Amino acid sequence: MPKALVNGEEIEFDPGMTVLQVCELAGEEIPRFCYHERLEIAGNCRMCLVEIKGGPPKPAASCAMPAGEGMDIWTNTPMVKKAREGVMEFLLINHPLDCPICDQGGECDLQDQAMFYGRGENRYDENKRAVKDKYMGPLIKTHMTRCIHCTRCVRFMDDVAGVAQLGATGRGENMEVGTFIEQGLTSELSGNIIDLCPVGALTSKPYAFKARSWELTKTYSVDVLDAVGSNIRVDSRGNEVMRILPGLNEDVNEEWISDKVRFSYDGLKAQRLDRPYLRKKGKLQPVSWDEAMAEVVRRLKKADPKKIGGIVGDQADAESMFLLKALFDGLKSPNLDCRQDGMVLDGKVRAHHLFNTTIGGIEEADALLIIGANPRKEAAVLNARIRKRSLKGNFPVAVIGEAADLTYPAKNLGQSLKILEEFTAGKHEFAKLLKKAKNPMVILGSAALNRTDSLAILAKVVTLCEKLGVVGKGWNGFNVLHHAASRVAGLELGLVPGRGGKDVAQMLKLSEGGDMDVMFLLGADEVPVDRMKKAFVIYQGSHGDVGAANADVILPGAAYTEKYGTYLNTEGRLQRTRRAVFPPGEAKDDVEILLLLLTQLEIHSGVANLSDIRERLGAISSAFSVQGEIAKAIWQPYDGKVGAVKEGAVGSFVANFYQTCPITRASRTMARCVDELVDGNRHLQEKEAA
Repeated sequence: MPKALVNGEEIEFDPGMTVLQVCELAGEEIPRFCYHERLEIAGNCRMCLVEIKGGPPKPAASCAMPAGEGMDIWTNTPMVKKAREGVMEFLLINHPLDCPICDQGGECDLQDQAMFYGRGENRYDENKRAVKDKYMGPLIKTHMTRCIHCTRCVRFMDDVAGVAQLGATGRGENMEVGTFIEQGLTSELSGNIIDLCPVGALTSKPYAFKARSWELTKTYSVDVLDAVGSNIRVDSRGNEVMRILPGLNEDVNEEWISDKVRFSYDGLKAQRLDRPYLRKKGKLQPVSWDEAMAEVVRRLKKADPKKIGGIVGDQADAESMFLLKALFDGLKSPNLDCRQDGMVLDGKVRAHHLFNTTIGGIEEADALLIIGANPRKEAAVLNARIRKRSLKGNFPVAVIGEAADLTYPAKNLGQSLKILEEFTAGKHEFAKLLKKAKNPMVILGSAALNRTDSLAILAKVVTLCEKLGVVGKGWNGFNVLHHAASRVAGLELGLVPGRGGKDVAQMLKLSEGGDMDVMFLLGADEVPVDRMKKAFVIYQGSHGDVGAANADVILPGAAYTEKYGTYLNTEGRLQRTRRAVFPPGEAKDDVEILLLLLTQLEIHSGVANLSDIRERLGAISSAFSVQGEIAKAIWQPYDGKVGAVKEGAVGSFVANFYQTCPITRASRTMARCVDELVDGNRHLQEKEAA
């Protein structure tokens, strides 16, 4: 390995590293504004200047200079100090003096570096320039006079998000960063440019003037609005979530989160269920917990076990699902299903319902076939990882499904799944390409697993993966992309109909005919509850959404920011949420509600608290053993009845990225995104076309 001197200390480094990276290996802090580890190098700000003895007789921009064997690098000489002071002085020449009202205050790189590397005085007495603010949609608030032209936002939109809607116009002092047309940013990852901006030029519009960073309590948790399991930081003040920021996890989301995760937090306090309700004389009326629980217990004891059904929603934690299964086992009812969308996976073979390649493993793949999925809408952060791999080259991508802009080149093979016959036979051109690839990948989406012929589709895809070498020694390229955060844990715990049990579709049909006495909904809002009017509906959840509106008893539960919960993401990675705030009013933690219900029904579950439940979860499956890890899934050929794949187009499971669950539907910010970015841009395009 090559070696270089940093302030007289010899450092070994990998070939291709920059001088800045070598300095960081030596433990030296190099100031920077434009440089970011995950973006292309620009060399705009010149703040990272260092002196290289025996090299050029002037300071060198360390972010853009490759390190070489024997370099003598100095970061603290008088030349470097004077150069950095000069750069900082020029940066501050036109920067406005509005720190007291700037939302970046307390988190501003310019403030921090001006303190450490600035001159401490100003010699400029001319008028400062002013730049008109740009419109970037309902999420990004702009103060472009503060912009220092680092172009981090431009490079992020180009490189990571893959939506080239930002750029720079003009030169020198007249340079301005903005959109080329008056249209909001349509990327699902646009909010990340707020974090990237080193000054207060780009801030959060929903969070504007709400709080200062030092007032907030920071809680590291996990997002459950999709199945990626992005790591997040929940910032709260009192009992209110003020904002959500990304947490660092190289294996899952790196340091990005989607706009839905970042900005839908206002939905956590809207349309909340804060006390129990009981339907009396056709109307829901507030009651005490004792009265609500007494009615639930009475109905469950009275009902025929074969006519009691349970449906689990998309954001339920593993602890709650464990207790719900214990409840149904105690009632001797086999009618329990965690697949509220009708998915056919039964969980018997773990490798058949996981993202086996892992999200980080995408970067090792060299060919990809997507079937019945739109990763950009269903898992925006995972889609960014696919784009990252695509930018490296030699990564052909094909899609069987709806034609859509995935932010990377992808060949659409049509929407008919009949083409899978050609793939299984190895006759299709892309099938031959997959067979030649060293690490080929297949992503099977929820849209393909929610059809009447889903078992046949699953069997075909599993078979073609074996025949084309997608699954082989040391590599498993078969992947299921889930959309529900609770799905993998639900399948792991066996929350599927038992012997003689009914699935969601069958329970709904029986309910319509009056053949179901009681339906228990654990946060299930994506099912047509109006079909259950002849049954007694118990709804346990956090929001007054579809499920609650049609329920006979409402048991108010906690949202994901209000409880300690265990989740398995689409890879099967064990992660846990942490309580940032408490549930509102009289609402309780879901685990607390179910433990109380089990006690009153005199059903012995063998657990008394969260620790007991987690211990039992680890005993049930190794998937619940080690936090942050993925338990090994053993591959098996598909064993079951296989029918024929039917004609009919397959699309994407998520039609509207911004509104996919009760939290996002309750969010005013997400509603504005639909109005301005979806409907508004559609109307603009139609107007331009006309």
